[in-house]
Amino acid sequence: MKRDRQLLVLFLPCLVFYIIFRYGPLFGLTIAFKDYNVFEGIFGSKWVGFKHFANFFSSSDFLLLFKNTLALGFLTLLFGFPIPILLAISLNELRVKWLKKSIQTLTYLPAFLSIVIICSMVMDFLSPSTGLINKLMVALGFEKIYFMIMPEWFRTIYVASDIWATAGYDAIIYLAAVAGISPTLYEAAKVDGCSRWKSLWNITLPSLMPTILIMFILKTGKMLQIGYEKVLLLYTPTTYEVADVFSTYVYRKGLVESNYSYAAAVGMFEALIAMIMLLSANFISKKAGGKGLW
Repeated sequence: MKRDRQLLVLFLPCLVFYIIFRYGPLFGLTIAFKDYNVFEGIFGSKWVGFKHFANFFSSSDFLLLFKNTLALGFLTLLFGFPIPILLAISLNELRVKWLKKSIQTLTYLPAFLSIVIICSMVMDFLSPSTGLINKLMVALGFEKIYFMIMPEWFRTIYVASDIWATAGYDAIIYLAAVAGISPTLYEAAKVDGCSRWKSLWNITLPSLMPTILIMFILKTGKMLQIGYEKVLLLYTPTTYEVADVFSTYVYRKGLVESNYSYAAAVGMFEALIAMIMLLSANFISKKAGGKGLW
């Protein structure tokens, strides 16, 4: 203890932050098992057990929310996860420096924009009257498409905009991992007559695999934790059937309808499923590749 005193002092602010802002609010989850009343407070409200969970599981909204959340999370993972890897490898193989820097800057730029600006730009691009996409389609002889009010287009718009906003930022992690590969490996492969494609396949990808597995575990854990902000900004009443997810449901029930206990129960269920998926992905990763978060 005496030897590490300075390190413990440096760690103290982090410990206080986690106690106050991460573990402290967990106490509020007890309202999921109570009929919470703002005048009686958490301690004075009546215990009701699993009543709110039972009501949620038996409601007609449960299956729709579960299907929509799973679909959006799975499609985002399926199409959004490989793109940063491909982008990082492509940038690493690109030998024209100004082009490499330009592409990296353009793909990284959306990471500086807020979710409100991202969604506003998406709606402007897809506008039926002034949108660039519809103007281009009309110029090519196609009919206008009202993207934002058609349910069949919502998931495509959501996933595509998510890839556009995050691919450049996520690619930095893989570029850092590529930079850590020893150049002697490539030199040895070149001496042995290995082509760039074979170097990529036999050196770059295996070296990236631990980073890919860790990122995959983290992404899988967040697959069902879709933030409400982006969905709220993009969906319309006509797209509710495919856009309504757990987080938007919690927002409506908790903040709009003031049904705090019911919203807390739904939020706890969502977090529990996310934790199970994270543990499962970590277990599978360790079994398959010997790498995991712990």
